[in-house]
Amino acid sequence: MTFPAFIFGFIIASIFGAVFHLWRDGGLGRLILYLVLSWVGFAAGHMLAAGLGFKFFEVGQLHVGFGILGSSGFLLLGHWLSLIEIEPKGKA
Repeated sequence: MTFPAFIFGFIIASIFGAVFHLWRDGGLGRLILYLVLSWVGFAAGHMLAAGLGFKFFEVGQLHVGFGILGSSGFLLLGHWLSLIEIEPKGKA
């Protein structure tokens, strides 16, 4: 993958993470969480499509379609997992 394709994918993933943060509301910690999840998900989706040879909405060497699907999946899963609250066990 070329450097411009990497930067383009980074920008798209960052936009998805930021928009998800605006949609779900949260502080600075959530923004960082959503950006990282979006970057990792986009990269995973791109690499999966490249490895398996899938062709869906490509821009040059970048598999944008699967990158967006990966980013969305990671964001939804990460948000859902971040809502889990752990309750301490009380002594009986």
